[in-house]
Amino acid sequence: MAGDTKKNELGVFLRNRRSQLRPEDVGLSESKGARRVTGLRREEVATLASISTDYYTRIEQGRISASASVLGTIAEVLRLGEDQRRYLFSLAGKPSVRTPRPAKQRVRPQLQRLLDDLSATPAVVMGRRMDLLAWNRLATKMMLDFGQIPEKQRNYVRILFTHPIMRSLYADWETVAKTAVAQLRMEAAKYPDDPRLTGLVGELSVQDPQFAGWWAAQNVASLSTGTKTLVHPRVGELVLDWDTLVEADDAEQQLVIWTAEPGSATHDALRRLAEQPTDA
Repeated sequence: MAGDTKKNELGVFLRNRRSQLRPEDVGLSESKGARRVTGLRREEVATLASISTDYYTRIEQGRISASASVLGTIAEVLRLGEDQRRYLFSLAGKPSVRTPRPAKQRVRPQLQRLLDDLSATPAVVMGRRMDLLAWNRLATKMMLDFGQIPEKQRNYVRILFTHPIMRSLYADWETVAKTAVAQLRMEAAKYPDDPRLTGLVGELSVQDPQFAGWWAAQNVASLSTGTKTLVHPRVGELVLDWDTLVEADDAEQQLVIWTAEPGSATHDALRRLAEQPTDA
């Protein structure tokens, strides 16, 4: 009987907490028209937590016992404070143990100097979950000014799906985006309990049906090498080879560079772009 009471209390607690959150509180666009429920819907919580709506519903109804990692993700989605989190785990009969979060990644000054010295070669540094940690001037000229994006939103996959500039920049945006989702899926395998990565996947799944479909396909790919074609508004078509180099002191930081064959039209176009003022 005590177990049933706790399950009932768990459901009440989860329903009350999601009723207190608005879509915009968790990074979702406010839906048009009247909402049948106050606060977040079950399917929105489930999507943000990267679990099925049926699975979340059974948790809320006390019909299934969720794992500690799933509870931790739900706690992140519902923006629970530390006391609320402990209460949630207590109702679920789970020990409230936090997985230590990895230290914030920082780019070494030497690596930033290398980026800056690559004046005719666009380059960026990607970290965990494909976050953009650093870049050079030509990378911003080729794509967009990453410094204008809030740090917590400075993620390559998020930018690829949410910024119109990126959608028009790639000649085959769909293939590029699908590959990026597969690369992010590989990151998720490395860090299954990363709440920021889970939140990113949930947010993009709600906002973009294409992302949701490609994520559900569970394709994976490594960040390595390839060729991409860009249609740049200033210098026209750019056919670029890209390569990835791992940072010696942090294997979770990868230097991504774009180059072109010397003497090619793209090679000359990159140099013209590098010579243009930043605000041209």
